[in-house]
Amino acid sequence: MTLVGPKGRLNNVRLLGPLRQTSQVEISRTDARILGIAAPLRMSGNLQGTPGIRLISPFAELELSGGTIVAQRHIHMSPLDALILRVSHGDSVAVAIEGSDRRLIFDNVAVRVAPDMRLEMHIDTDEANAAGADAAQAWATLVTKP
Repeated sequence: MTLVGPKGRLNNVRLLGPLRQTSQVEISRTDARILGIAAPLRMSGNLQGTPGIRLISPFAELELSGGTIVAQRHIHMSPLDALILRVSHGDSVAVAIEGSDRRLIFDNVAVRVAPDMRLEMHIDTDEANAAGADAAQAWATLVTKP
């Protein structure tokens, strides 16, 4: 998949599920600058007033009139995880990421609780790179609940 904006394009972009009622494109701040898109920081699904983008695949092209965001960092967890960690759906927490070279504390990490979720934190590539995190070496610790 290729994403095309007013100032540039990103090639070889992954398409992820699950399927949704409305198409959305989640990019990093760096991606937004490359594309020339003023994508707002939002929770997934909060798409009102967001900019559009063009999607190109080997099979078709699609022009979205909206739906491009920089995704708010968040943690998915089950109700049991939330009980153990003493947090609730919609809370905002701070999380320390222990990467390969440095430790970084992320504030304003949204908590998302649902029965079918497993404990997993979602950050974008800019945030992961800033923390020196990679899948093989990084781990996270809940630091505080304001």
